Amino acid sequence: MWFLCVFYHRLLDYRRPEVDSLAELFGAFGGDGGGEESASTRSLEWKLPENHHIDSPFHFVSLPSEEIARNIANRSILVKGFYELWGQGSSYEELEKAIKDFPDERKLPYLTSDSTFRITVDSFGKVISFQEQNERIQGLSYIPFMGRVDLRNPEHRFWLIETDDYGSNNGLPPVVQRTIFFGREVGAADRKLLPTYQLKSRRYLGPTAMDAEMAFLMANQGLAQPGKLVYDPFVGTGSILVAAAHFGAMTMGADIDIRVVRDGRGPNCNVWSNFEQYNLPMPISLLRADNNLPPWRSSLKEVFDAIICDPPYGVRAGGRKSGGRKLLRGTVDPYTVPEEKRLDHIPSTAPYSLAECMHDLLDLSAKMLVMGGRLVFFFPVVREDGLTNAQFPEHPCFTLIASCEQILSLRYSRYLLTMVKTGAYTEEIEESAQKMHLEFKENHLKWLEDGNLHSAVFSPADSQEALGAKSKFDRDSKPKYRGKYV
Repeated sequence: MWFLCVFYHRLLDYRRPEVDSLAELFGAFGGDGGGEESASTRSLEWKLPENHHIDSPFHFVSLPSEEIARNIANRSILVKGFYELWGQGSSYEELEKAIKDFPDERKLPYLTSDSTFRITVDSFGKVISFQEQNERIQGLSYIPFMGRVDLRNPEHRFWLIETDDYGSNNGLPPVVQRTIFFGREVGAADRKLLPTYQLKSRRYLGPTAMDAEMAFLMANQGLAQPGKLVYDPFVGTGSILVAAAHFGAMTMGADIDIRVVRDGRGPNCNVWSNFEQYNLPMPISLLRADNNLPPWRSSLKEVFDAIICDPPYGVRAGGRKSGGRKLLRGTVDPYTVPEEKRLDHIPSTAPYSLAECMHDLLDLSAKMLVMGGRLVFFFPVVREDGLTNAQFPEHPCFTLIASCEQILSLRYSRYLLTMVKTGAYTEEIEESAQKMHLEFKENHLKWLEDGNLHSAVFSPADSQEALGAKSKFDRDSKPKYRGKYV
């Protein structure tokens, strides 16, 4: 069945991958979905309306049933609604002809005298006054509505959505011609979700707390649901786990800073209080653990259904690993903390390069994820001349199924990568990972310099060049359509 999918106009790269993931979650593809072939080829069939830009909020998508469409819309963060399209046209005359040609057997069950309905007029890229909305609704008199109007709680909701030639200087995707859609609402987004979880009302926050919208998107990409165990090895203040717990998943997290996971800012302002605030199930455990030296037994494998995280990549906050500079240089030997000092002891840490962090994350995930489990994480990329040339981390156990760019500045952006475990964690892979681990340890300073994203983003020399080329980015020469910047 084909539906009109209307997206919110934000995070453009994330829209279709989120719907594809939720389609997997709600069984749109059937079967178990195991194996590399299915992981890399399973995606929905999409079409664009005629003369519409790829970044348009209007897309057609094929789904097996209305129930699946409704479930996806109710859970999605970026879908505004799914609609059974009764007609479309470039004018109201064309729209009337299309609606009259729509099969009566599909229209009449929703037009009966014992039903209630509501018609909503919406637009994209323009404003329609209240008087104009009423005129457009009155113009639909050729549709034989027999039921009673109910504006508060109708059985059936109908939408008249219009987009016009609004010009090309307002940051919206270009429109070739006017398009008018009319259809029956099948499913709509939960508009109370994000206001409920917005960060400004969160009890415990850190400088890198994940935005609520992005955290829920990541949980959707990770297929968080009841009965699944989700792990965040860089848990911080728990924003990602809060989103996963909202969808019913069991959660577990770790962080190298014991002050974050144990103390917070007091008994009523810590990671646990964030879960109490929303009456969510508490995490199974929060560990003080170093992802560079994971605490798991060597025989422990395939525990988590999803690993969802935002690794430290050194722009707002740099990564840390256990050891301290003197210990890594071999100046001092490993030490044992005396028993009387263990309660308040804060272990020494050293800088953690991006390359080493990515290697450790992929190795941990390959070992600890179940087959078919998902790894969802952010990966930073430096932009040059407004373009990105991204080379993503690879691992023989994983298949990359989605990469969604979020542009953060002219200098760098980050990609949300979604990988599915499609291969077993063999002894050969484990031996190779251990050799690479020793390479990082022996050449610690070299890898720190090679992976220094902060210096690439905030280079003083480049900032001077940027000032000299300021005219390139003035108001008059800005790109008329911002694309992924929204």
